Amino acid sequence: MTPNTKKSLDEINQSVAVPSVYETSFFQKFLAYSGPGALVAVGYMDPGNWLTSLSGGSKYRYALLSVLLMSILVAMFMQTLAIKLGVVARLDLAQAIAQKIPRGGRYVLWIINEIAMMATDMTGVVGTAIALKLLFGIPLVYGILFTIFDVLLVLLFLRFGIRRIEFIVLFSILTVGIIFGIEVFRAGPSVPAIFKGLVPTPGIITNHEMLIMSLGIVGATIMPHNVYLHSSLAQSRRYDYHNPKQVDEALRFAKWDSNVHLIAAFLINALLLVLGGTLFFQKNSNLSAFQDVYNGLKNTAIVGNLASPLMSTLFAFALLITGMISSITSTLAGQIVMEGYLNIRLPLWERRLLTRFVTLIPILIIGYLVGFSDQSFEQMIVFAQIALSIALPFTLFPMVALTSNRDLMGRHTNNLFITVFGYALTAVITVLNLQFMFSI
Repeated sequence: MTPNTKKSLDEINQSVAVPSVYETSFFQKFLAYSGPGALVAVGYMDPGNWLTSLSGGSKYRYALLSVLLMSILVAMFMQTLAIKLGVVARLDLAQAIAQKIPRGGRYVLWIINEIAMMATDMTGVVGTAIALKLLFGIPLVYGILFTIFDVLLVLLFLRFGIRRIEFIVLFSILTVGIIFGIEVFRAGPSVPAIFKGLVPTPGIITNHEMLIMSLGIVGATIMPHNVYLHSSLAQSRRYDYHNPKQVDEALRFAKWDSNVHLIAAFLINALLLVLGGTLFFQKNSNLSAFQDVYNGLKNTAIVGNLASPLMSTLFAFALLITGMISSITSTLAGQIVMEGYLNIRLPLWERRLLTRFVTLIPILIIGYLVGFSDQSFEQMIVFAQIALSIALPFTLFPMVALTSNRDLMGRHTNNLFITVFGYALTAVITVLNLQFMFSI
């Protein structure tokens, strides 16, 4: 089996026309390039992030906002490298790695990353199933099976182009942001305390429990599938890649798109943490599960006069939206990994269903063994973070190395500072995630 020479996500590759480099409208160009960043940002606000943000707020009020901010800044740097690989080399990360290593190494990395894709998909599937149970009382097993349909929705909307999916995801992000904006506004948090929380404190390092929670936030934020996904989606815009000026412009606007949407992801996670810190801090409530938050938001003994069924319903509805759209993007990432490493050639609908069933079958087996209990399923999200921690260095180190390769990147090769900073940052993230893994 030879390395993949097909276009990454060939059904959408170079499918969106963008203005020429000689046109002057910044806003028109920004809109044309905007979209891939929204799909990637979803991975930074999936149900795994929800648990860590809400729990961090309930335990330490706003002190961990600084950790969220640093995590997003790191994410901006990493996603920039992924964009550069896709736009300049016109390869996704899986394809680029597969071209540089022998067959045995490809298979090993595919297995590691396939487990990571399953773990990522698991958080979306479990989040969706739990939200359906909270809203409509649907048993978890049926909620899990329901997630097959979001794959079919991807197929349906892809027939109308990737722009349709980008619009739906962007609308979903705005909806979730508005929901939590309303809930935080009603909660009435202390604005000065929020700004104070954006400044790192020594307790993040010296307090062991706070350190573990901080590592959990980092582990839930920096995930492998976002890098694979962005290196592919960056190629969805149709520009003249023979024109150096056009390539430079594509890089510039793709970075704008990425950073704007990552800021949106930070704001939503910050709203979750602020919500947990405002309503549940020092209330002797355990926010270890979505059910706890759902019940707490309508319990006057915990949140006082703010308690209402509407607050709980909005929370569960936002969880449903986030779970569904995050499982859609993780399915796309799963396809990128499978095609890039193995060069599998299957009809589109077969590839989509295959990547989803690779995740659903283990979830259903584990669910059967634990009796499909809410607590056990939410523990699966914690275990998913461990799998992502293990896979992280196998994603970040190759990406830094590839974008520092002059034969591959030409004049866009990382300079010495970016290369050293990338390796150092990757090493720190790897150590922190390993510490998180062994501390659970």
